[in-house]
Amino acid sequence: MTLVYFIVYSNDNKVEVGDTISSFTAVDENGDLWNSVDLKGRILVIYFYPAAMTGGCTKQACSYRDNRGEIMDLGAEIIGVSGDEPQNLKLFKDAYNLNFTLLSDTEGKVAKLFGVPVKQGKTITKEVNGKQYKLTRKITTSRWTFVISTDGEILYRSTDVIAAQDSDAVIEVLQKYTDK
Repeated sequence: MTLVYFIVYSNDNKVEVGDTISSFTAVDENGDLWNSVDLKGRILVIYFYPAAMTGGCTKQACSYRDNRGEIMDLGAEIIGVSGDEPQNLKLFKDAYNLNFTLLSDTEGKVAKLFGVPVKQGKTITKEVNGKQYKLTRKITTSRWTFVISTDGEILYRSTDVIAAQDSDAVIEVLQKYTDK
């Protein structure tokens, strides 16, 4: 018999709409240090997803890819965050022609800042262009989405995200925010 253990990291950080998020850094899909301060003055759409190269996460990412122009026209930048290693994110980005930044949060520090629950990750095998890749992640985040104002205020938080419809929900929020 095989025992499987799940570690759920407690997030006492109760982040709500109206709260302000501190600046943060993470490593992007290219292995470069990314700093939220560099996008100060921009609206940020930050979405957390469980795992690169999986069904729901691919639908969500491709929806953001396809709607990026409209989201940018509404003044926002898209940032995807997962527990994947940078090389996994690079493969994901290249395989699906993703046109926005992906951040690697292997220790769950960014997730904790946002109050996003994480649990122990695992390894999956995916084929891309006829080659097999093993994608390992230490942690897996819950699928949550945030819209952050130019001042760092949380305008929107969704903890009940429907992957393929997430970018549409964000566009509605951005349209309301930019109409004010």
